[in-house]
Amino acid sequence: MRIILIGFRGTGKTTVGRIVARSLGIPFLDTDQLIEEGAGMKIPAIFREKGEPAFRDMERQAIASLPEDGIVVSAGGGAVLDPGNVAHLRRGSLVFLLGAGEETVISRIGGSDRPSLTGRPLSDEVRELIRVRKPAYLRAADFCISTGETSAEEVAGEIVRMLHEGPVPPNTKESGLKFIDGIPLPDGDRSALSSILRKAGDSRVGICGITGYPCSHSRSPALWNQLFSRYGLPYFYTSFEWPAIAEVIRAARDLGVRGLSVTIPFKEEVMGHLDEIDEDARAIGAVNTVVQCGGVLSGFNTDWLGVRAPLEDLRGAGAVVLGAGGAAAAAVYALLSLEMKVTILARRPEKAERLASRFGCRAASLSSIRDLSPEVVVNATPVGMLPDRSSLLTREDLEEGMTVFDLVYTPPETPLISLARRAGCRVIPGTEMFIHQAREQFMHVTGIQVAESLIRELV
Repeated sequence: MRIILIGFRGTGKTTVGRIVARSLGIPFLDTDQLIEEGAGMKIPAIFREKGEPAFRDMERQAIASLPEDGIVVSAGGGAVLDPGNVAHLRRGSLVFLLGAGEETVISRIGGSDRPSLTGRPLSDEVRELIRVRKPAYLRAADFCISTGETSAEEVAGEIVRMLHEGPVPPNTKESGLKFIDGIPLPDGDRSALSSILRKAGDSRVGICGITGYPCSHSRSPALWNQLFSRYGLPYFYTSFEWPAIAEVIRAARDLGVRGLSVTIPFKEEVMGHLDEIDEDARAIGAVNTVVQCGGVLSGFNTDWLGVRAPLEDLRGAGAVVLGAGGAAAAAVYALLSLEMKVTILARRPEKAERLASRFGCRAASLSSIRDLSPEVVVNATPVGMLPDRSSLLTREDLEEGMTVFDLVYTPPETPLISLARRAGCRVIPGTEMFIHQAREQFMHVTGIQVAESLIRELV
């Protein structure tokens, strides 16, 4: 397995990498040094004479040529901004993000002959670049370690310990194992998780999963485990079907779970158990993706992107959203981003009114859909999800030419989709949302940009 160190300049990647390599008795490579050797000139000269685009091309070539095993690599600070680089660096590797505070970084790299990337004073440039690069760093890393107030020897020692003992400390591992022993798991998953956590000859070191109540019907485990295999990632994805999200999140912390997909009914409640929530998720008021790095749990929402992508050709249309929960909030957010005129319809009018007031749109009763005659209908309720075989709408509520998007994807042909087909509507099954949101979710957890065609093939 390869050990990859990523992070901003001044976080100690080269120094720590050399110590780790020496401790493991394997070679160390610095991608910047490989670029300089290949170009026959120093990086400042490359930037000055050839420009940053040429440097980035050289960087991609250096990363693609790295040995596949038995090596420690320090990657350049901007390398992980390129998803292609991330896919190369992650394959068969463990990726450690080394981080330090802005002031520490500024003090460490002051006086460097590296050219400015922004033309701004060093302190301003460092702050801006760290802000811009932070999401890419977190996505591309398996583990995060602070180097600000810790010696290089101590950081290297922690990395070596994790390689030998696993990333989960013994004091939290046992409590996490107790949680796993007490919940229902798919056949074979319990032994797989135990093997990973006990380092019982299992090359996988990371856990991901989906949580909801219910969630055992989800297609996510099958999809994600195929993607992990395809991209050479040392992870295993399972389902945590449990009625208490607080207990699931506690176990996720104890087990060092890297990524967690969140589904009904926890998308809103989970927000109170996280450390950071991104701007889109906070605006929606729901989280469907949790990523952990360095003990920090960050929440994101990719549902709205899954709704938006299949409807981009209908910008400005009149739309109704059925429902007023977390999925409905994501749908409203997506439709408003496409400048649609949105009305929320729900069986409980007070919930529809509350959601509508948040987003500045209209609310109405379900029975008013015929008066509205919308161009787009989005079902953001679980109605129609197996084993339920009902629909909130009737054949008479639908008109030829409407676009009907049912976010439910089990079964693929829901009662609403069947009704819409018979009415001559354009139909979008929930698998379309699943494909697009899963692609974005995988990007958040791994930093790898999967082709839509591949996810479609695997689904």
